[in-house]
Amino acid sequence: MIQFFYENLPETVNNNYTSWLEEIILSEGKKLGEINYIFCDDEYLLKINQDYLQHDYYTDIITFDSVKGKTISGEIFVSLQRISDNASTLSRNYEEELRRVLAHGILHLCGYKDKSDEEEQEMRNKEDFYIEKYN
Repeated sequence: MIQFFYENLPETVNNNYTSWLEEIILSEGKKLGEINYIFCDDEYLLKINQDYLQHDYYTDIITFDSVKGKTISGEIFVSLQRISDNASTLSRNYEEELRRVLAHGILHLCGYKDKSDEEEQEMRNKEDFYIEKYN
């Protein structure tokens, strides 16, 4: 089950993304467990980044993995404020950047990494592939 939660924000993300996100999981040969997206602002996610990862910088997403075998579960924290800023900076529309980040979290749970240049390129290619499938 995929659920959306909000911390200190109004509900703004369309639940129509659920079936698309489930399709990504199935396309990657995985099973859906329990995934919680928690939408928040920059300060909320910065605190998580500092407290749990010892990183002192803003980010658009942090994924906590609870995957067991092929069953995908976890908590995905997303800063809607950062997505908006990134969309402006990258000259993308907000919805496209939101879809990219939503897919990014799922892909992390599916086992994709983005630490090296090669891993990051593979992640971007997967994001692009699944964004195209949404459209």
